[in-house]
Amino acid sequence: MKSLEEINKYWHKANKCEIKKTATRPVFGDGNSKSKIIFIGEAPGKEEDLSGKPFVGRSGKFLSEMLSLIKLKREDVYITNTVKYRPPNNRDPKPEEIKECMNWLFEEINFINPELIVFLGRHSLNIFFPKEKISESHGKLLHKNLEGVNTKNFLALYHPAAALYNVGMKETLIKDFKKIPKILEKL
Repeated sequence: MKSLEEINKYWHKANKCEIKKTATRPVFGDGNSKSKIIFIGEAPGKEEDLSGKPFVGRSGKFLSEMLSLIKLKREDVYITNTVKYRPPNNRDPKPEEIKECMNWLFEEINFINPELIVFLGRHSLNIFFPKEKISESHGKLLHKNLEGVNTKNFLALYHPAAALYNVGMKETLIKDFKKIPKILEKL
């Protein structure tokens, strides 16, 4: 594939995920296709389903605030989700729905070829690291050779939505987020 647009068109057409039928539209990844960082969330929410862009609701606003803390903007990074369609009633995606979108996500990752993948929450972490617990691995650089993915460096963070409801978690998330520039320097 020659562009992210072609990748997205191909996989949207080829995708047989059940939630495709109930979503308003696919929510493709967004941002800099040459970024050193990809942020991966779980699935689009209501605001994302309506706009067609990832992380535009309250969690997205908080993500943008955290990016500014490390002197970055949304346009500097790439943001996507494990599944590209909003699950009904914002439920968690089912394993078969995640599986249906994995090749799409892998192709997206490999096209961008980032130095670092940042998981936003336990759901995206557990797809790549099924035995890891977000409470134990948040803020730690993880290394792993994954079949189908060129990137070997991963960072797990709490999801911005969780931090919106828990002040202590918000402080932890900001502290962990501020590690990103130092991690990139070492890579």
